[in-house]
Amino acid sequence: MRILIVGPSWVGDMVMAQTLFQCLKQRHPECAIDVLAPEWSRPILERMPEVRQALSFPLGHGVLDIATRRRIGKSLAGQYDQAILLPNSLKSALVPFFAGIPRRTGWRGEMRYGLLNDLRVLDKQRYPLMIERFMALAYEPGAEIAKPYPRPSLQIDPASREQALGKFALALDRPVLALCPGAEFGEAKRWPAEYYAKVAELKIRAGWQVWIFGSKNDQPGGEEIRQRLIPGLREEVSNLAGATSLAEAIDLLSCATAVVSNDSGLMHVAAALSRPLVAVYGSTSPQFTPPLVDRVEIVRLGLECSPCFERTCRFGHYDCLRELKPRAVLEALDRLVGDPVEVGE
Repeated sequence: MRILIVGPSWVGDMVMAQTLFQCLKQRHPECAIDVLAPEWSRPILERMPEVRQALSFPLGHGVLDIATRRRIGKSLAGQYDQAILLPNSLKSALVPFFAGIPRRTGWRGEMRYGLLNDLRVLDKQRYPLMIERFMALAYEPGAEIAKPYPRPSLQIDPASREQALGKFALALDRPVLALCPGAEFGEAKRWPAEYYAKVAELKIRAGWQVWIFGSKNDQPGGEEIRQRLIPGLREEVSNLAGATSLAEAIDLLSCATAVVSNDSGLMHVAAALSRPLVAVYGSTSPQFTPPLVDRVEIVRLGLECSPCFERTCRFGHYDCLRELKPRAVLEALDRLVGDPVEVGE
C-alpha cells in the first residue's frame, strides 16, 4: 500500500502529524508513506522512521498556481493507492486529484466535493485534539482510534549532533537550559524577554549554560535576552536563533537538560525529543495542541479573556503573559529537573 500524505505548513503541526504516520504503520506495517510538504519540513520528516521520503512542494503557503499543482499531480500519477490530506484547504486537494490517486481522504473543508472521494465530516466534540483529527484519517469513518495514542518521536543521528556541537563550539560540560522565546503566530504567544532573561540569569548562577533557539525573526529577541544579563553571565548564553538550520536546531535541542518554550513549533520539537519541558501559554490553550511528552509542566494563568487565539492582545495589555512571572517557570523547572534556585520576588 502506497500512501501520499499532503502535509501541514507549520512546524508543530508537522511534528504532530507523526501520530498519523504511526497509526498507518500499525494498521498497515508494509505501507510506504511519502509526504508532500514544504522543503523546510525535510529535517523533521527525515527524523521520522515511518516516512519513506519527503517530497518537496515548491509553492508557498496560500499560493494557488493551478498549473504547477497540475504538473506536480501528473508527475505523481500511478504511484499511490491513497492520499491523505491534513490541511483543510481546497488548494491542498488539487495535487492528489490531478494525480488520479484512487482514494483521496480528508476532512470536509473549503468546497472539496469531487476533489476528495473519501470525504469525512469532523465531529469536534469526538476529536478535540489535533492529533486525534490527524489519526482518525488512518481509520475507516467512525472507527475508534486505538489507545494508547502514539506520540511523536524524532530520531537523532549522533554523528550529526556532534557535527552541530562542533560547528557552534558548544560543550556539554554543564547542564543546558534551552530557551525558545519565539512564536511565528504572533506577539500574544511570546512570554516577555525580560522574564526569559531572569530565568536564564538564575540558572546560570546555579551552574547552567543557556542556548537560545529560533528563526531569523527571533534573533533580535534572543539578543535582547542576552543583553539583559550582566557581563560575565552574558557569555554563558549562546544565541543560536537564526544561526542554525532547522536540522541543527533539532539535533542541538536533543542535548538540552531542560527546555522553556512558548507555545510554538519548537515546543513540539522539544517534546518529540523527550526533553523535560516547561511550556508557557498565553493567548492559546493546551487543550487542542498540548506538548506530547511525559515530563512537562504547563504554565498559564487562565485569565477570563484567554484563550483568545488572537495574534495580538485586543486589549493591548498582554496580561496573560505579563502577569505570568518568572517564579512560576522556575518552580516548574525545579519540579522537572530539581536543582532549585533562589527566586526572590
